[in-house]
Amino acid sequence: MKREYTVIRQPNGPSLGYSPRSGVKLIEREGLWFKDLSRDGVLYPYEDWRLPAEERARDLASRLSIEEIAGLMLYSGHQVVQEDASISAGQLRFLKEDHVRAVLVTKVPSPRLAARWSNRVQALVEGLGHGIPANNSSDPRNETGTADEFLAGAGGQISLWPRPIGLAAIMDPTLIRTFGEIASREYRALGITTALSPQADIASEPRWRRVLGTFGEDPQLVTDYTRAYCDGFQTSVGEREISGGWGYDSVNCMAKHWPNGGSEEGGRDAHYCFGKYQVYPAGQFENRLQPFTEGAFRLQGPTGQASAVMGYYTVPWGIAPNGENVAQNYSRYIIGDLLRERLGYDGVVCTDWLVTADYPDVNKHHGKPWGVENLTVVERHYRALQAGVDMFGGNQDKQPVLEAYGMWVREFGEAAARERFELSARHLLLNMFRLGLFENPYLDEDESERIVGNPDFMRQGYEAQLRSIVMLKNRGHLLPLGRKTKVFMPKRVYPERIGFWEERYERKEEYPIRPELLGEFFEVVDSTDKADVAIVDIDEPLGGYGYSEQDRKTGNGYVPISLQYRPYTADLAREHSLAGGDPKEPTADRSYKGKAVTTDNESDLDLVIRTKQQMGNKPVVVTVNLTRPMAMAELEPYADAILLCFGVQNRAKIELLSGNHEPEGLLPFQLPRDMQTVETQAEDLSHDMIPYIDSSNHTYDFAFGLNWRGVIDDHRTKRYKPSVRKS
Repeated sequence: MKREYTVIRQPNGPSLGYSPRSGVKLIEREGLWFKDLSRDGVLYPYEDWRLPAEERARDLASRLSIEEIAGLMLYSGHQVVQEDASISAGQLRFLKEDHVRAVLVTKVPSPRLAARWSNRVQALVEGLGHGIPANNSSDPRNETGTADEFLAGAGGQISLWPRPIGLAAIMDPTLIRTFGEIASREYRALGITTALSPQADIASEPRWRRVLGTFGEDPQLVTDYTRAYCDGFQTSVGEREISGGWGYDSVNCMAKHWPNGGSEEGGRDAHYCFGKYQVYPAGQFENRLQPFTEGAFRLQGPTGQASAVMGYYTVPWGIAPNGENVAQNYSRYIIGDLLRERLGYDGVVCTDWLVTADYPDVNKHHGKPWGVENLTVVERHYRALQAGVDMFGGNQDKQPVLEAYGMWVREFGEAAARERFELSARHLLLNMFRLGLFENPYLDEDESERIVGNPDFMRQGYEAQLRSIVMLKNRGHLLPLGRKTKVFMPKRVYPERIGFWEERYERKEEYPIRPELLGEFFEVVDSTDKADVAIVDIDEPLGGYGYSEQDRKTGNGYVPISLQYRPYTADLAREHSLAGGDPKEPTADRSYKGKAVTTDNESDLDLVIRTKQQMGNKPVVVTVNLTRPMAMAELEPYADAILLCFGVQNRAKIELLSGNHEPEGLLPFQLPRDMQTVETQAEDLSHDMIPYIDSSNHTYDFAFGLNWRGVIDDHRTKRYKPSVRKS
């Protein structure tokens, strides 16, 4: 296949990659070579790699038209790389006509095809305007298990690690730094130069469905992990460094969600209108800034701070001094006063996706203009720009940004509008210059294939999976199981359900772990009569989203989110919600007190109980696939051993059961005694639930876990367990 680009290597400067078809040629000055990105034979400061990145960004920003700057402010919707690695018609349109340079890449067929597509995109944009390269990005893509929302982030043979909440269970910031170093090399080999991560939210609200993407509920652990994650992703060393720790292995981190998510009222999801309010009943707003102020903005490495932040969808209720309840991306207080002025943050500020778009209904996720629902799309862009936002996630149409510029001109004058837009352009361009994209954005397909998912990276990811598993219970030292153990595993019912993207999953009944895999470690039998032990693999309770179309017919639509399997009635919920109201709702009171909800997978608990009954006095091991806390009282009495798994391969579960690896994971959050303690805890306060105490008198508190010898007590529990930390 003919290559899309040419690379010129020079002994006293960086290698220069360019496409012969782009019209770009080289300029020679004093024996050094530079890319003529402007294609006019003049060496402008922004083309001069000898100059500091800040100076180059300032020069180029001053040369761009308002249309080009508007394009820089756009962030594409989710883009799939096709099997032939071609640039789609839609991608071609927003790259050429709307000047988009920030592209969110989701599924890719393979590392080779991802590199080929990236090269084609770079060759295209290199020949447009001032030759600004594409800054491709990704949501987290190194996870073995992905929830519906993040399913599009998969693809390509990449190293597989636990979900972030599973990494948190290891409680080792050094490992997170290593993960960042590995993942960043894989990202760069795929053509990805910005990570839409880490998710630095403190998971203090146990019902929140995005707990899986966090580093748990402890502010200190989240802070340490956020810092290590950004250092790992952003730092280049040795010959790979360009300046200040930035270089050819660096990936920009967009830490999210400023100023901190995780305290959504009732645990509801802010992707939907019914979850748009964030509340602070314990008055913890300022304390929740810690993962940013002490983590993302105070790195140990030379890059200093996360190069970008993303504001969340939610309305921080009652926080702005002027009483204004608007979403964080529109808040002059949250972005302008707090982030820009008080903390002096001068990196990129991006909105979360589709915050400027309209929404069809309370229970549909599309646009998320929370708090500014009555503004027009253009007015929302203008409002976010006034707050201090640099770019708009999920908008690849330049027109509303240009109209917002016109509004600024009419209110403050042409010079002020130009100055404001150039400020954002400098922020955005700096993140490209520091990574060497202007000199060579092209990828060697063979090298990409060698790097992404290479055996060493895969091994380290798999070892992290093993380390992340938490052993909650091991009655009578049942585990580990011997190689000759006769094992029975029942089939499991997977309920019919609708996914985040409104895809339908049909009901099915099948083995959760292949019998062939079990057979590599144990003797598999087909009935409980023949078994020495049963292994039951289930999911956490699937307790809903907190909103019901059925309830909406006669009530306000709001129902509880349950963390237990059996039907739950919220008798102890708030009499009236702390926050509420929407133009599409008849009432501002979102209380669900006294309402009941059933889980989709009560059958999982039934399966455990039925298996225990069939086994009689013989033991039952339960492995639970967990993304957030759950109430254990229904399940624990029927299990002789319990493992919690946070997005790991089935082989890792079986290796641990067989004793090939000793458990070392620790709970990254409390497991509540019951739903009563869930209802009465404060959404913004960590460690405030009453934990469950099991039949072995073990308390399922934060940082609890067992190994073969008993309760784990080591340097990690001393640093992160609140009761030890405070003593």
